[in-house]
Amino acid sequence: MAGIKDVAKKAGVSVSTISNVINGRHAKMGAQTLRRVQEAITELQYTPNAVARQLRSGQIRTIGLVVPSVANPFWGNVSQLIEKEALKRGYQVLICNAERDPELEANYLSSLYGSSIRGVILGSSPVSFDYLRELAEKGMQVAAFDRKTRGAQGVVSCSVSVDQALGARLATRHLIGLGHKRIAFISGPIGTSNRTARLNGMRSELKKAGLTLDPDLVWLGPNATGFGDSQSADLGRTGIRELLTLDDPPTAVFTVNDMYAIGACAGARELGYRVPEDLSVVGFDDIFMAEVMQPPLTTVRQPVERMAELMVAKLIDTLESKGEIDDPHVELRPELIVRASTAAPSTSVKFQSRSKT
Repeated sequence: MAGIKDVAKKAGVSVSTISNVINGRHAKMGAQTLRRVQEAITELQYTPNAVARQLRSGQIRTIGLVVPSVANPFWGNVSQLIEKEALKRGYQVLICNAERDPELEANYLSSLYGSSIRGVILGSSPVSFDYLRELAEKGMQVAAFDRKTRGAQGVVSCSVSVDQALGARLATRHLIGLGHKRIAFISGPIGTSNRTARLNGMRSELKKAGLTLDPDLVWLGPNATGFGDSQSADLGRTGIRELLTLDDPPTAVFTVNDMYAIGACAGARELGYRVPEDLSVVGFDDIFMAEVMQPPLTTVRQPVERMAELMVAKLIDTLESKGEIDDPHVELRPELIVRASTAAPSTSVKFQSRSKT
């Protein structure tokens, strides 16, 4: 296999000239010299060692992406969009699934750092980033995706998020406007900042309307593994089955994400309930399945394309500027998308008479 010295010899130029051509530094090079180098590269089928070149320059054009689980289509879509944006900037992406486990996330970031990767996008929305402080102090640039970063100074370099509480308020306001008062909340374990914000937003909107959230209608996935990211649909199905067998069941449910909502719709149907005639269901995220399921799902849309574009740009700008960037933390507004899974509560159906098998 030909090396850079072979190409230099073939073209009759120095190794540094070959390096300049490979790296695009040939604006002031003579046309004849450039042509000889290009012909030599083609004839010898020379392929530069990108990794070695990056190591010499100190610039590894790879970033890490740590997500809970691509088993949730939301994170699969986010991963694809971030990879697409990174490639536009000449960067590759290493994707890690960590199930929101702080120890596993820290291990992944440590491995990425050991491979000379200095930038990572974290999508787990932890309550605290302190477990990554040591790596950040070493020079790892941590970008928080879909997470506010209050209290994370010195750890998180940049972030892009949506107003989670506002999204929950929009969903709850919609259900209240339809006439619902018994509104349930279904989620896996609540120990992430985003899930906490969505639950608090729901409570806030109910209080504003003079209503309260019945503790019996809050279902938090007691049998979930970790945070339940890879079990969302099954947990939604289990949660709604339990809630609908209460003596005073809900007439509507707001779920922490769309996969829980899809599972809730399935579980309701299994008990003989119709969506939305007997039970209204609202999700969060607006994954591609939300629009094509039957009935199409009312949900809170996160603008993930714009989020991915901003996140990649801010992280790479941070890496390449070697310092602070303008407006490192951005919060976008969510949007309520009303489809066919919500309606006014039924006045003709007594829920207690429904099948509860």
